[in-house]
Amino acid sequence: EQFLASLSLAFGLSDVVQSYSGAVRLDSIFIDEGFGSLDTDTLDTAMRALEGIRQSGRVVGIISHVSELQSRIPTMIRRSKSHRGRLNRF
Repeated sequence: EQFLASLSLAFGLSDVVQSYSGAVRLDSIFIDEGFGSLDTDTLDTAMRALEGIRQSGRVVGIISHVSELQSRIPTMIRRSKSHRGRLNRF
């Protein structure tokens, strides 16, 4: 519940900033972690909320190590280790 509350506050804050900033529009939001602490039902709720935000025209970026998210997110940048260091995979 704490993660969902934080997520809701982040969305609400971005709406407030947009409404008070005049012509400035916030089209992106990035969320760093928090998904690893969620049970399956709560993860479903969070993903539905994020999909709603995405459908409203915003870009939602998620930074996470939770493997279940890979099947739920159609576009991603994956970062992994190699014997030479780090490589980005798209």
